[in-house]
Amino acid sequence: MFRAAKFLFILLLAVSCDAVDIHPYDCRIRGERDINATNIGKITEYLNCKKEFRFAFISDTQRWYDETEDAVKAINGRGVDFVIHGGDLTDFGATKEFLWQRDILSRLDVPWIALIGNHDCLGSGEQAFEAIFGELNFSFKAGNVLFVCLNTNALEYDYNTPVPDFSYMSELLDNIPEGVEKTVFVMHARPYASGFNNNVAHIFDRYTREFPGVQFYLFGHEHKMMEKDLFNTGLTYYGVSNIEKRKYYLFTIKEEGFEYEVVEF
Repeated sequence: MFRAAKFLFILLLAVSCDAVDIHPYDCRIRGERDINATNIGKITEYLNCKKEFRFAFISDTQRWYDETEDAVKAINGRGVDFVIHGGDLTDFGATKEFLWQRDILSRLDVPWIALIGNHDCLGSGEQAFEAIFGELNFSFKAGNVLFVCLNTNALEYDYNTPVPDFSYMSELLDNIPEGVEKTVFVMHARPYASGFNNNVAHIFDRYTREFPGVQFYLFGHEHKMMEKDLFNTGLTYYGVSNIEKRKYYLFTIKEEGFEYEVVEF
């Protein structure tokens, strides 16, 4: 709470002080851009034709910079092939927050990608996210697995924008990459959570199960570890806590099925 209040004070000071010529939502991006596209290329190439690999899943690193640095160090020692961040890199959607988190996470020894969270949508956060990371809805192939990464932060769009975007999902379903045998879905807010458009929760479930060999679903947002079969389909939604709690998921995709563990650091 103290760190959040302190950061808000700094933002207000930056806006009000005549000696400072920047704005917290200026979207002036210095340094690395298009991180997701760049790292997806690396993941796809390295894991081409592989049927077994490991990845870490973290989320909600907003304001917890020291803990994020420690998470990077811990993950670097676990021999993973890539890392997925489930969103809420920032607390206020400020450009500097994105850059701070980007620079910390770029110390990972392996490729990493990030989704947009509800806090990342504040102010001009969406524009900053797109400049640094790329599209809000995207997918990538790792071995024979398709990872479908979706913007599910409907509340931040006042429900006047299609979130989740079924048109995107439908087009992707019609153009499944060659060699895909399994699917993993990743999002920030899960169905029936605050922020998700729960008018379409069951439609979302039916859409996702049209994809080949759905394995499981990943989400953040709720700042706690959670495992639940939301729709009684035998498919589990795995929620990861915020990084302050010093936990993350480590998944191993195997030729038959998968394994996972909760790692504390």
